[in-house]
Amino acid sequence: MTTFDQPPLPPTAPASAPALLRTEAVTKAFPGVKALDGVDFELRGGEVHVLLGENGAGKSTLIKMLAGAHRPDSGRILVDGRATRILDAQDAEKHGIATIHQEFNLVPDLTVAENIFLGRQPRKYGLIDRKRMDSDATALLARVGVDVSPNDKLRHLGVARLQMVEIAKALSVRARVLVMDEPTAVLTTGEVDRLFEIVHRLRLEGVGIIFITHKLEEVARLGDRVTVLRDGRSIAQIPAATDRDELVQLMVGRSIDQQYPRERGALHRGTAPLLRVSGLSRAGHFDGVGFEVRAGEVVGLAGLVGAGRTEVARALFGADPYDSGTVEVQGRRVQGNDVPSAMAAGIGLVPEDRKGQGLLLDASVSENLGLVTLRAATRGGFVDLAGQRRAASSIAAQLGIRAAGLDSRTRTLSGGNQQKVAIGKWLLAQSKVLILDEPTRGVDVGAKLEIYRLVNELTASGHAVLMISSDLPEVLGMSDRILVMCQGRITGEIPAEQATQDAVMALAVQGASSN
Repeated sequence: MTTFDQPPLPPTAPASAPALLRTEAVTKAFPGVKALDGVDFELRGGEVHVLLGENGAGKSTLIKMLAGAHRPDSGRILVDGRATRILDAQDAEKHGIATIHQEFNLVPDLTVAENIFLGRQPRKYGLIDRKRMDSDATALLARVGVDVSPNDKLRHLGVARLQMVEIAKALSVRARVLVMDEPTAVLTTGEVDRLFEIVHRLRLEGVGIIFITHKLEEVARLGDRVTVLRDGRSIAQIPAATDRDELVQLMVGRSIDQQYPRERGALHRGTAPLLRVSGLSRAGHFDGVGFEVRAGEVVGLAGLVGAGRTEVARALFGADPYDSGTVEVQGRRVQGNDVPSAMAAGIGLVPEDRKGQGLLLDASVSENLGLVTLRAATRGGFVDLAGQRRAASSIAAQLGIRAAGLDSRTRTLSGGNQQKVAIGKWLLAQSKVLILDEPTRGVDVGAKLEIYRLVNELTASGHAVLMISSDLPEVLGMSDRILVMCQGRITGEIPAEQATQDAVMALAVQGASSN
């Protein structure tokens, strides 16, 4: 049984339960934008209250306010019915509020245990009690079901395990209010099931949980109530069992007829592939990987977390080395472990970690959009800044990037708009082969559709797209062919017309089940 087939968890909070936390008409403005406009919100003990809205709707601002990172310009926050000022993270913790942010709040060079108890290390005789810290961390890690040692360094862990460490860290605070911002975005089906079991146990203990997700199938399964934000306002508070189409319409202000609008035109089957990969291997990561992607085609790359998909993508782009094999674009071999050579050949990569690897967050929108074309726009040591800005303005308008202006710091944009910037720089570079690694992770339903339509435009104009996604419905809905990886090997290929979730999952565990 997959996550999508799971029945809803039973609600536990009665409608008469007192509110643990409430916001009354809270407002917050930043230069050029009103992030929150009179938002009312209520959380009861023992309930999961889902917060829905498009990127930029105000969700992140609201939870940062509860975490002490922002203060309201007007309105009130009440905890246990009493008006409260939350000045910083420590203040939030004193009020029993813990937040698991979408961006990891972890220190790579510290151990798992040191991260979980950072700033709160148990002490004995004035010194850090490492034995107790490791013991307590081991119990928390077992509670979330993650197979890491408390002594492992964070930088050696994958994204999914980092997320589970964040959850263990939040649980260590013994919070009465737990805010979870996209906690399932990087988790496998089994890890999502385990997380939901943890959430259900916390509900039974009376913890109130604010749950933010863009995966609408999770709403009815996990939630009790839903508050929908749009353009900084609370549009509706409704039961979690509300029909999906109604949720979408409330979020985006319009109905959406087709969730995955893939336009499968005439593929260039008779022509040579734009991208050909042969026998690509790297010890401990992937082995004998080979496939082709033709013009006008979207090839999906599916598999469980840790299957080697991202590692292959980074090798194709020259970001990581490989031991053997070849990568060719339009019949010409691309030099390995050399990003400039891959870019010159026409390969672009939108990485899964857009904030850490795909963008310069403190640079402007215009500067990020022009990163790839900067060298081509330089003559005699001088950059054609006016030309770069015109091109950035054009692509920003084409993609519908919402920002106060091209000079806005990219950090200030919503997740969906940051992703558009990460894709837009490769459109300006006119990359022939675009590798999209988790292109819609943390992106709302409206922005997803814009990205899907962009994929259609790319393939219609003769580009090739290799799309890596852990979202099975997305892979099924947007791919012309699906390659499945397990433990570093491609275990099968499925045409779109024959692809099902069961067929993909069978190949995704094929190598593991044979060991």
